[in-house]
Amino acid sequence: MTGGICERRWDAIVIGTGIGGGTIGRRLAEKGLSVLFLEKGLAGCRTEENDLDTGSVTDPAARMRRGAWPDPVRGRIAGIERHFYAPIGAGVGGSSVFYAATLERPEPHDLDHSAERPHPTTGWPVSFSQMLPYFNAAQAVFHVRGEPDPLSAHPSPRLAVAPALSQGDAGMMARMRASGLHPYRLHSALRDLEGCRFCLGRKCPRVCKMDGRSAGVEPALATGRAALVEDCEVTELRGDAGRVTHVLARRKGETLRFTADRVILAAGALSSPRLLLASRTPYWPEGCGNGRGQVGRHLMFHLNEMFALWPRRGESFAEAAKAVGFRDLYFVEGQRFGMVQAMGLNLGKHEILHHLRMRLARSALGAVPGTPQFARLPAALAARVLGQAKVFVGLLEDMPDAENRVWPDPQRPGGILIDYRFAPELLQRRQRFRQLIRGALKGQRTLFLNYEPEPNFGHPCGSLRMGLDPASSVTDAGCRVHGIANLWVADASFMPTSMGVNPSLTIAANALRVADLMTGKR
Repeated sequence: MTGGICERRWDAIVIGTGIGGGTIGRRLAEKGLSVLFLEKGLAGCRTEENDLDTGSVTDPAARMRRGAWPDPVRGRIAGIERHFYAPIGAGVGGSSVFYAATLERPEPHDLDHSAERPHPTTGWPVSFSQMLPYFNAAQAVFHVRGEPDPLSAHPSPRLAVAPALSQGDAGMMARMRASGLHPYRLHSALRDLEGCRFCLGRKCPRVCKMDGRSAGVEPALATGRAALVEDCEVTELRGDAGRVTHVLARRKGETLRFTADRVILAAGALSSPRLLLASRTPYWPEGCGNGRGQVGRHLMFHLNEMFALWPRRGESFAEAAKAVGFRDLYFVEGQRFGMVQAMGLNLGKHEILHHLRMRLARSALGAVPGTPQFARLPAALAARVLGQAKVFVGLLEDMPDAENRVWPDPQRPGGILIDYRFAPELLQRRQRFRQLIRGALKGQRTLFLNYEPEPNFGHPCGSLRMGLDPASSVTDAGCRVHGIANLWVADASFMPTSMGVNPSLTIAANALRVADLMTGKR
């Protein structure tokens, strides 16, 4: 199967098939280039339907068959050693086949510096106005539906009309408006197809949800100018001082060699830097693109501030709230926080019991024998009286720190090792964000579900950050790796800051932008 593919010289090789890889590969194929996708995971088949497994299945082969990353991540989080299965995918479409399909546009101040809203890094090398046409284009490519944010000064001309709002979501939005908030319908990458089951947060056999597979790889393959090699783990890049000459990979125990005029890294913010650091040659003694020691640094996540929100008595509804979000707390008191949005999850008696026990364990009663049993009655009463709670999350923006980074794990070939600490500034902003959320929803029944700060390990970014100065960045303003003429980055690792929204739309928009810059065509 791979013989002819290996012998051919491609116009572009795309390593990874998530939002960034799928989008840029499609754009290049539609521009007439020959494109080869290399994917570590399996292609699977359209009949598969399952959640992203985060630990119940531990066999690597079984996890790969489900589309989950096969191995646990090893991390030093705030100095504490942890081993865990990160919510990242391995298969065609990457993590995006499991995502909640929320494609939100960032705010201008996420990218731009101004006197009114100073940027912590003095701004991205590409401005909001330069990105705006690509945000619009990405909304069209991904069939994004929803309502414009009432607080935004920028229209969304490619935002399609959302389906009818459920009665429960409508009631929650009405109560938020009565409290002075400005809720709106979240921007979701869902085509308006009959029978759509709104499979947000899971892999689905239908083609309603637009992800790296359905909006990227599959349309690229349909052009006849793209090919895909699955079950193919890229191990290193080879080249001379200024170019990548070929890509090495392992497939079914065999070493394969691929060549292309252009190479695009889109393996994700935890894997793309590992690949560069593993690519050591006499020309790249510290790894490809790592002459200044910046590869893998400035790793960021969002902090998830998850909370339960109960409907009013008599207004309980069974379906999970999944269409509601607001940005009233995005930038407050001169500080950067983030948006608040529904997660499409319900919280019943068992989940309430779990979180009450967590709270008791951290209280003075934690050492009293039998304390966990005390929570059973209040949890049952809460579920009976209040009904099912709806889970929301506040996405708190993280900031770049050169000491937060990702490495190849020396204990496991191909393994991920991360080193991440919480900056004091981030912890202070976190406490204020929680206070603001409580105040914004005053008078409504809420309960925070996390107590310790918890990074959103599904939103890694920044580990190959874009910048004008090679001494503090890995790629230039066009996402080309400094000093390497034919190597670009198209996943979340390019982001200089994490912003206050889900990164998916920005990744897709940037992939479209980079494809245009690579080819010099619009």
